[in-house]
Amino acid sequence: MGFCSLGQMNGSLFARFVTRAGLPGDASLCQVVNAVQAIPYGRPGARTADGVIGEWKGTCSTKHALLARLLGERWPESQPRLVHRVYRVSRSSVLQRYGGGAAGAVPADGLTDVHRYLVMTLAGQEVTIDITFPGDQAWDGRRSMCLACGDGHDFPAGDDPDAEKAALEASHCDPQVREPFIASLALASSLSRPI
Repeated sequence: MGFCSLGQMNGSLFARFVTRAGLPGDASLCQVVNAVQAIPYGRPGARTADGVIGEWKGTCSTKHALLARLLGERWPESQPRLVHRVYRVSRSSVLQRYGGGAAGAVPADGLTDVHRYLVMTLAGQEVTIDITFPGDQAWDGRRSMCLACGDGHDFPAGDDPDAEKAALEASHCDPQVREPFIASLALASSLSRPI
């Protein structure tokens, strides 16, 4: 059993993703990155790569987990690595980027959040990818993208990225403040989507 049958290939995460995204089976790396970015922002009930495909929505954690799995399956030479950034969110930065509704969920003195993004190797260089929000600048296929978070302290993810992110959230974030903020980002993102 050293080969995959066509039926097994069609069941792959990559095959399911390109079908759901309306991409060709031979979609390019750039097409896949931008298609994951185009998925609406919102927390899926199943906080997994499969949950993103099934519910067609995701957060920084789930969309980057999906992208890492897609890259690992289709372009393993890209060596996708997840990174978590602990950073401070200010009301003014959220007001500028997401509007008053989201800014209203940020306390006057700000809040601490943990953001997930991805780093991959492309032509021997490290490239940073952040596909959290559909309305952000699409990836050009070559250069690093801007992160959807502020400056902070980065923690490369290991073997269990979800547990590691949860541990960072538990030690740095107040869930009673963070959860309404995440919900406000989902609402702001849905309101900014074209009809």
